[in-house]
Amino acid sequence: MDKAKKRNRRIDKIAKNILLFTAILSALFIVLIIVIVALRGFRPFFLSYDGHKVSFFKFITGTRYFAPEYRIGYIIINTMYVVLLSVLVSAPISVLTALFVAKMAPKVLSNILTTTIEVLASIPSIIFGMFGKGYVVILVRNFADKIGIVTAGGQSTLATVIVLSMMIMPTITMLSITAIKSVPEDMEHGSLALGASETQTMFCISLNAAKPGIFAGIILGVGRALGEATAVTMVAGGRGSGPTFSLFSTTRTLTSTILTGIHEANFGSLEYDIRFSIGLVLIVVILVVNIILNAVKKRLGRYYEPS
Repeated sequence: MDKAKKRNRRIDKIAKNILLFTAILSALFIVLIIVIVALRGFRPFFLSYDGHKVSFFKFITGTRYFAPEYRIGYIIINTMYVVLLSVLVSAPISVLTALFVAKMAPKVLSNILTTTIEVLASIPSIIFGMFGKGYVVILVRNFADKIGIVTAGGQSTLATVIVLSMMIMPTITMLSITAIKSVPEDMEHGSLALGASETQTMFCISLNAAKPGIFAGIILGVGRALGEATAVTMVAGGRGSGPTFSLFSTTRTLTSTILTGIHEANFGSLEYDIRFSIGLVLIVVILVVNIILNAVKKRLGRYYEPS
């Protein structure tokens, strides 16, 4: 018996060390990425490029993005504006779809819809970008022409919002389905027993109880929207100054700015290193947004703690 206990302790210790190693390895990847980006991202603020040094304050607050005066203040505003609109469009559709799949759809239809949503979530961003470039942009251009608005061939904030909404919808929907299905049936049965209809129970009990899980899906959706580059670059238009809040004007996000022209930039040049500076800003923006959203999520979860 003692030998069996010692063997089990050894196995537990080995498993613990393996899991600790994988956790440290994962953390090191994140640290390594941040360090590499930071090493090049801080260079434009401390080094001189052909006699030109970038002012951090002007860089972070400016309203024009042209070499060598790189200013990304308006780009940060445009990024947050596009992401906010995308979430406002996709979140209600995703939650209502999840409610139908989890509570109303027949089992066969529910399985088909779930599989479809999973497939949609796995489609590469370049495919969404191609769809946006080949269809959404044209759709926006034709609509703008009908109402007498001139666009840059359809590339616009509206096209970007549509494409991003399509991309983050599956993520929010899948997590919302899981959250709604995890609501204890006793709560729903109690609501029905008190005389509430099925619709009232779904919206007042199921959705309310699933709020923290749904919000977790929205957080992941916001993260994907903030970090998307390829699809956004294909439909945004690359606006050189701003900010702009017009749906039919071209726009520019932090990710599209990093991606556009990076292959043509010479290694070690200001044009090359400034993109790492933008990457640092993007990391900070994502971190701040996640902290705020997780604080809201924790506040929502507190409402459902048992007294």
